[in-house]
Amino acid sequence: MDINLARTFLEIAASRSFVQAAARLNVTQTAVSARVRTLEELLGRQLFLRNKAGASLTPAGEQFHHYAQALVQVWDRARHEMSMPPGSSALLAAGCEPSLWDPLVLDWLQWMRKGAPGHALYTDIGKAEDLLDRVTSGMLDLAVLYAPRHRPGLRIELLFEEKLVLVSTTAGLEKPDPASYVYVDWGGEYGEQHHLAFPDLGRAGVSVNFGPLGLEYLLANGGAGYFRQSVAARHVAAGRLHWVAGAPQFLYPAYVVYPTDADAAVLQPALAGLREVAARAKAAQAARPVRGRRHP
Repeated sequence: MDINLARTFLEIAASRSFVQAAARLNVTQTAVSARVRTLEELLGRQLFLRNKAGASLTPAGEQFHHYAQALVQVWDRARHEMSMPPGSSALLAAGCEPSLWDPLVLDWLQWMRKGAPGHALYTDIGKAEDLLDRVTSGMLDLAVLYAPRHRPGLRIELLFEEKLVLVSTTAGLEKPDPASYVYVDWGGEYGEQHHLAFPDLGRAGVSVNFGPLGLEYLLANGGAGYFRQSVAARHVAAGRLHWVAGAPQFLYPAYVVYPTDADAAVLQPALAGLREVAARAKAAQAARPVRGRRHP
């Protein structure tokens, strides 16, 4: 089967629109419709229901969705392995959540270049559940996640517990102002703890679910918000941000998840690098104490 058929199916399923799928794939709507007809003929089932609101999956489409994802992932993995540069002995595919790539995964990539030069590296940033699915299916060798769910056949290893700390563009701030507060959604557990500590900040001026976006907004417009200590420390050192003394701190752990039956020759150097980078991060965090109250 043409892999473009599966890609087109997934684009329509994600956007719920033949028109938007055509724009994302840079093809005509006629081409998208033709691909869907071909795919439906191959499977002998109708995959989409089209109406004025767009396109929705039929029960058969819902059933095929998982297989389409697997087909595309297998093809991508094969393509990357076949295109390994000369001198590489193995391809290691890793994923991470968006909020964990800087500096942890970025430092790890730099470590791998020196510590495991025979490894060609493929990295992907995505949502936790999608990354877990890909580790389970073998499309990824490992993933760096916050609070991953346990799954059979996967091993979860704590790398380190970073702190989320309150910083502000105003020096000497004692209490955040809801109007200028930037609330970052660091996950459900954080949300519950944050509400207990700051019940009056439930309606923040700006709310985002991506830490780097929230930080850039804060730096450009002013205010206060919770961010990872290792990232905020750089801006504090540059005088662009200030610690809010006495504010509660929240733990934000980073875990690596990998299959229990993984190829040790491929995986062990990567794990060694992650452990070393995490140890450095712990040491750096200990050297940058922030006066605050650790939240349980």
